[in-house]
Amino acid sequence: MYRSTSFFLFLFSFVLFNAQIEEKKLDELIQNSLKTFDVPGMSVGVVKDGKLIYAKGFGVRSLNNKQAMDENTLVGIASNSKGFTCTALAILADEGKINWDDKVSKYIPEFQMADPYVSQNVTIKDLITHRAGLGVGQGDLMFFPEGGNMTVNDIIHNVRYLKPENPFRTTLDYNNIMFIVAGEVIHRVSGLQWADFIEQRIMKPVGMTASFGSYKKAVAANSQNMIDAHAPVDEKAIAVPHDWNDTANAAGGILSNIKDMTTWADFLLNGFVTKEGKRLVSEKNAHELWSLQIPDKVGITSPYDTHFYGYGLGWFLSDVKGHLQVQHSGGLIGTVTHFTLIPDMKLGIVVLTNQQSGAAFSTITNSVKDAYLGVKDRDWMKTYGERSKKNEEFYAKQKKDVYDKAAKYRSELKDDQFIGWYKDEWFGIVELSKTGKGYRIISKSSPRLKGDLIPYSANSFVVKWDDRSYDADVFFTINFDENGKAISAKMKPISDVTDFSFDFEDLDLKKINN
Repeated sequence: MYRSTSFFLFLFSFVLFNAQIEEKKLDELIQNSLKTFDVPGMSVGVVKDGKLIYAKGFGVRSLNNKQAMDENTLVGIASNSKGFTCTALAILADEGKINWDDKVSKYIPEFQMADPYVSQNVTIKDLITHRAGLGVGQGDLMFFPEGGNMTVNDIIHNVRYLKPENPFRTTLDYNNIMFIVAGEVIHRVSGLQWADFIEQRIMKPVGMTASFGSYKKAVAANSQNMIDAHAPVDEKAIAVPHDWNDTANAAGGILSNIKDMTTWADFLLNGFVTKEGKRLVSEKNAHELWSLQIPDKVGITSPYDTHFYGYGLGWFLSDVKGHLQVQHSGGLIGTVTHFTLIPDMKLGIVVLTNQQSGAAFSTITNSVKDAYLGVKDRDWMKTYGERSKKNEEFYAKQKKDVYDKAAKYRSELKDDQFIGWYKDEWFGIVELSKTGKGYRIISKSSPRLKGDLIPYSANSFVVKWDDRSYDADVFFTINFDENGKAISAKMKPISDVTDFSFDFEDLDLKKINN
């Protein structure tokens, strides 16, 4: 009787487990998400209890060639690279080559921040916890969008010109620049370039056989099964350039696929121990990586009854229905990714896409997560679909209102009042020029940032970027002296849709003689 009952319970548990991730239902959800959110291609992976439960690709990897996206298709995982950066530092800490609380100046003597006290005291841990005082995305224009010409050393030097938005160690403000500095620490301590260290010391032993530490490495290897990025232009997804700068590899440079990312997830869920039983990070430092370092606010209501939220070392941490959740998202122009672990459930969920709709990966992640948590289906696609539509309508109105006003305005400014060079200490020179009947703007350090200047008011223009995939048009507002000559300028996005990495508002442009 006892054996019979146990066997029945085993069978029931097995059936219930399979129902939690019913393959057909998940297939349908993904297919519908592609249509709902206009995503050309997506790959999804689920690991549970040390086993690969699901790994599939859907749609196409590029609208240009219509080739299928599959579980082997490489995607830029963007900021999900940060977990690798912190794991690399943990390896070096275990080897006694660094300590988390070492001053950055110990390894990069020339590193300075605007505040002398912070310069002297900022630690490795401060770099990778978003608490060094810089604002959200501050300084990102030094490497974003792709195609800029600044080096890692340029960025390290220019950090000193970034004016902190918050006091040191008080606030979680997501920042990529500090991870670039952390990557340089890895380089100087190990003697290896960041991408080489990641490939040799992490990817290879973990078994991530198809992944690359940088976009350039993937291109050099002549990788064929790789996405094109896609961004909405005129409300329709189109293929856009995707060539991530090596300067920001430590913040977001890895290319991987669902097979390798689920292998990575399984490695982490196994306590940072490989399938062969090799421990890459000590229990002490593995615990440190997933310990809350800086908290952030939690909403009054939460769909997962979340009580805490914040950042560890390379991952966001929170509680969902009483379980620790370790997660991160990643976004580049034309691609977004999401990585979720619930360690005590041995559950990992990975979503890689070739469009920049976070609603798509949230729909898939939350639906799978709900199934394992035993939460009744909450129709996340409907929730995110309605939210996306509402947001798109709001952003479209913001932009339309601006351009409608600009179309009616006739500027009385004379060319010699404002044409010329404007310089920001950390970003460099922006040039305003006359072309035919109109005006142009171009950034010297980021040549793809070029576009038309459209008069908007007595002292401002709208910058309409040539690359419409940026969705980051801005106001260019000029300050004049008593003689009506430009002395400085500020920039501000015309719509809330603009990604925070287009940190135009952090520029302090001064008119210079040229």
